[in-house]
Amino acid sequence: MISRLIWAGVWALFVVGIANCIGSSFVFDGLFQTIATYGGLVVSLITGTLIARNEPVKSFLGTKPVMWFLFLFNLAAAIIVLITVDGVPGISATAGLGLVSLGAGSGLLLSARRPAKPTVAE
Repeated sequence: MISRLIWAGVWALFVVGIANCIGSSFVFDGLFQTIATYGGLVVSLITGTLIARNEPVKSFLGTKPVMWFLFLFNLAAAIIVLITVDGVPGISATAGLGLVSLGAGSGLLLSARRPAKPTVAE
């Protein structure tokens, strides 16, 4: 029971971190907006990592259809952002999306080289 409460709290912190990143510009200005945005980013990054390392999310993210989606979607988004957004924000967004795409692509290559798991004959 306690484990479920802890995971509900981790998911809640993840959602609050994402909402804080998105909504801080509507509430704060200047330095406080920057602090709130980066604080939400750190909270969502840490809790997202905790969530992604546990089942069932871990096994879902490792499936080939999800890997292909992450690879192609992030590659297309990186190209679109590179073309449409100028300056440092465009470069940093392109780099982030490109890294996610490269990570998914390398996961696809590594899973293709791994031998298939033997099935148990009944």
